[in-house]
Amino acid sequence: MSDEPPRRATTLRRAVLALVTLVVVGVSFGLVLPMLAPYAAVWHEVRDVSTPWRVALLGAVVLNLCTFALPWMIALPGLGFVRALLVTQASTAFTLVVPGGAPAGMAVSYAGLRKSGYGASEVAPAVALTGLWNQLSTFVFPGVAFAVLVAGGARNGGVATIALVGIVLFAVVAAALVAALANERLAQSAGDRAGAALSRVAAVLGRRPTRLRGDAVVGFRRDSLELLRRRWHALTAATLANQLTGYLILVIALFAVGVARTEVGIRESFAAWSVGRLVSTIPVTPGGIGYTEVGLTGVLIAFGGQRAAVVAAVLLYRACSILPTIAVGAIATVPLSRPARLS
Repeated sequence: MSDEPPRRATTLRRAVLALVTLVVVGVSFGLVLPMLAPYAAVWHEVRDVSTPWRVALLGAVVLNLCTFALPWMIALPGLGFVRALLVTQASTAFTLVVPGGAPAGMAVSYAGLRKSGYGASEVAPAVALTGLWNQLSTFVFPGVAFAVLVAGGARNGGVATIALVGIVLFAVVAAALVAALANERLAQSAGDRAGAALSRVAAVLGRRPTRLRGDAVVGFRRDSLELLRRRWHALTAATLANQLTGYLILVIALFAVGVARTEVGIRESFAAWSVGRLVSTIPVTPGGIGYTEVGLTGVLIAFGGQRAAVVAAVLLYRACSILPTIAVGAIATVPLSRPARLS
């Protein structure tokens, strides 16, 4: 069977995603953000950031980059810090630059870790569980933020709605994870059914049938349970450290451009950041570029932030969160192409 129809469909899909990305980015940066604050005023805020705050931002960026390696070092003992950092930066860079890039990022992680000398039975649970822990933290943060706001006497209907969405997603993912890990017979059945369904799809597309079977899912369940029994608490702490150092970048950016605590306090900035993280997981543009900046800016302004300063802080935060990872990830592809021995 010819591969031409699947290739044509893939090309059309990529063209549509590229067009959607261009439209969303153009509307966000060309229309919405300039309406909130002229770029001349935003540039004035960025230009006036003092040297100590620039150093603080740089320190937060370096700290955030370093903490990316921690969950992988816990999930795969023996994986050195440098190799773990290279793997995670390369995979995150793919996630940020490819529309709907999470699968591509996971594939890069898998390939890089296999080249590091780990077997498939070790890598698959590590890739799946680090990704799941990252998503679960993203879903639970808005609920925590809303609780913190309520405890401080504040109310925000928008944050409450998004918090509810996050809590529901957290519950669904957690329940699915528990169901997958709790019962070996269920795992066997789910694997067989998923393999059969994927093989049917592959046949329609003219591809080879998948090799996924129930035995593979049972093996994955066993390896995942073993990892979680021994390291779930360390994996959770490492994931939170990575996520919260990202929030630290936003806090420093807000202070650097003069958004005083009387305008946007720690509770409010944490709520805005939590909402922004959840919104950025919607796979419309790579890394949520465009609508994440608009959403985060809107929440911070609604909390009382001055418009030009808030836009400046958000753009600083997003640039410091995205550009270093893309740069390091691009560099990381060179050493990752060579096998490495376990340290």
